[in-house]
Amino acid sequence: MLIIDYLKEMIIKIYPSNPDFSAISRVVSILENDGIIVYPTDTVYAFGCSIKSSRAIEKLKQIKGKKETMMSIACSDLSNIASYAKVNNATFKILKRYLPGGYTFILPSTPKTPDKVLQGRKTIGFRIPDNSIALAIIKELGLPLVTTSVRKENLEEEYITDPSLIEEYYKDVDIVVDGGIGDNFASTIVDCTSDEPEIVREGRAEFNY
Repeated sequence: MLIIDYLKEMIIKIYPSNPDFSAISRVVSILENDGIIVYPTDTVYAFGCSIKSSRAIEKLKQIKGKKETMMSIACSDLSNIASYAKVNNATFKILKRYLPGGYTFILPSTPKTPDKVLQGRKTIGFRIPDNSIALAIIKELGLPLVTTSVRKENLEEEYITDPSLIEEYYKDVDIVVDGGIGDNFASTIVDCTSDEPEIVREGRAEFNY
């Protein structure tokens, strides 16, 4: 467990209507020190770590408990995405139309994307969550988050929507950001690696192309 002298609690309350800067800074300090957070998005609560921390990415895989964890990259804006993904003009128009929002867009990666995140693939999902807390954390960090949802097979809904129960269940994370009761609807996944976008998974957000 990461230890920061001024932050001993495992859960920190941040209000989405007006995210407190000092609380956001504490969360970012954890991320900068190879920490793992649970944070709210516009869909489900998610695990997150800095894209620059190989150590945290490995720990994230262990926490998720899968041999091959499907991870995405959460960004603060489109220019952030363009650093880690190859985006042509047609795809850019789609991203601009639907983001921020409850979507994950699968895009071809650039060499800037860490191999530990790609896990042998050449594509990866990108998100810009429509959630003020998530965006504040990413902007203050100055880097995207490697992210994956807290959803888990056979886990009761309360343990993926209630931050206090998430904190109780996932003892290996460094902090749970309490942004209120979360959703149980995953993002809509759209594959944009071919000429025409293809819906891979229907989620809470509707995609019309």
